[in-house]
Amino acid sequence: MSQNLITAFKNRGYFNQCTDINKLDNILNNKKISLYIGFDCTSDSLHVGSLLQIMCLRLFQKFGHTPIVLLGGGTTLIGDPSGKEETRKILKKKEINKNANGIKKVFNNFLSSKNKNQFKFVNNYDWLNKINYVEFLREYGKHFTINRMLTFDSVKTRLDREQSLSFLEFNYMIFQAYDFLILNEKKGCELQIGGSDQWGNILNGIELIRKINGNETFGLTTPLITTSTGAKMGKTEKGAVWLDKKKTSVYDYWQFWRNVEDIDVLKYLRLFTEIPISEIESYEKEKNSSNINHFKILLANTTTTILHGKKEANKAEITSKKTFDEKGFGENLPTKTIKKTDVDKGISFNEIIKQIHFASSNSDYRRNILNRAYRINNEIVDDEKRILSTSDFSVELTAKISFGKKKHFLIKIG
Repeated sequence: MSQNLITAFKNRGYFNQCTDINKLDNILNNKKISLYIGFDCTSDSLHVGSLLQIMCLRLFQKFGHTPIVLLGGGTTLIGDPSGKEETRKILKKKEINKNANGIKKVFNNFLSSKNKNQFKFVNNYDWLNKINYVEFLREYGKHFTINRMLTFDSVKTRLDREQSLSFLEFNYMIFQAYDFLILNEKKGCELQIGGSDQWGNILNGIELIRKINGNETFGLTTPLITTSTGAKMGKTEKGAVWLDKKKTSVYDYWQFWRNVEDIDVLKYLRLFTEIPISEIESYEKEKNSSNINHFKILLANTTTTILHGKKEANKAEITSKKTFDEKGFGENLPTKTIKKTDVDKGISFNEIIKQIHFASSNSDYRRNILNRAYRINNEIVDDEKRILSTSDFSVELTAKISFGKKKHFLIKIG
């Protein structure tokens, strides 16, 4: 590729901080390296909040470098205190293993398993589980000072707020440093990438490697990405936007990107697509209120294509057009199937609404009814005691439930 990797990394908005950007730039221009990002196994999928790190790995791989995906099977047993105001829930090994397998499926959609620089999975449980704690402290604990560890944001924030930080969590940064050491020794890994909140942990690893084997390694962090309202990326009122279509449907994923705030759309085109920067810069010059929706559809199509493929992205766009422009159903909307015998008896609209998560409680449901927020087949529902009956279902035995202008669900008789 003709463009310099670090230049591309910065132009896309991925850069926050680096231990020695000039030296790293020189190394990347002259040889191919291995690099890693760690992902703890706290859920059976990753969500959009992890997408920036995934796109970084994808970019490095396109430039010929080898990405290592570190699954935190061992560190998840402890819990990363970074960015948290309280101790994470302690998971059982069986659940962590299940989560690790789910996360693997996500990366198979983003990274290439072909060519010499095919990406690799490693799991830190493989070495952390073998540690003799006394020997570990004698060999490695002496290289960490409590004074310095107390200055790291993950620890300092908790202490400043007088929130408890367990000794279990305090070990996390030592184990993360040890991960980098192991990957450097066993895989020749020279670079760790992480979010800005991981800076202190990354520095620990670099210093441990230097003290143990004298090797020079590097740390690179990405900025915290928030929406224009200050909210965390990937969080919505319905919850996280997952990278697994069993947890977030292709249509809902497409809609998430279609519905981003106007001010965020061009920034997200840089961060979460591979559209050339020169093309995005031309969009920035011509941006106005009349073409912003075009950019949003481009963002939705491109991000969905990267994860789910072009065919699925096209289906999601067609469904959206049918749903909004033509007032139709659209075949790719989330769907719930109910029995004909239940419909014949009459089903409470309130219960259906809660089942599809368009209301969190009876009071939430009543408030939305008063605000005329619900529709059945595009007709407003103003009776809170409304019953769904056979007359609400079309010849396709389907009824469309809408909540506001952007949320839709199909109820089918089956």
